[in-house]
Amino acid sequence: MNKISEEHLKSIQEQQTKLNNLLNQIGYVEAQKHGLLHEFGDVNKNVEDFKKLLEDEYGQVNINVETGEYTAIESEKNEMKVVKEETANVE
Repeated sequence: MNKISEEHLKSIQEQQTKLNNLLNQIGYVEAQKHGLLHEFGDVNKNVEDFKKLLEDEYGQVNINVETGEYTAIESEKNEMKVVKEETANVE
C-alpha cells in the first residue's frame, strides 16, 4: 500500500486540527452574537417603553442625557382640508 510521507501526514493533520478549532471558535462566536442580538432587542424595547413613559409625563421633549435638561418639541399643526369637487350635471 502506498503512503504519503510522515512529514506530509503530520502537516495535513495539523492543518485539519487548526481548521476544526477555527470552526469551533466561529460557532462559539456566532452563538455569542445570537445571544447578544437578543439582549440588544430586549434593551431596545425597554428604551422604547421608557420613552413612552417619559412622553406621558413630560410631553414631547428633547432630553440632554448628560444634564437631564429638556426642551419641548414644537409640533407643527398642519390642518388638512378635504375639498369635495362637485360635478356639474350636463345634459
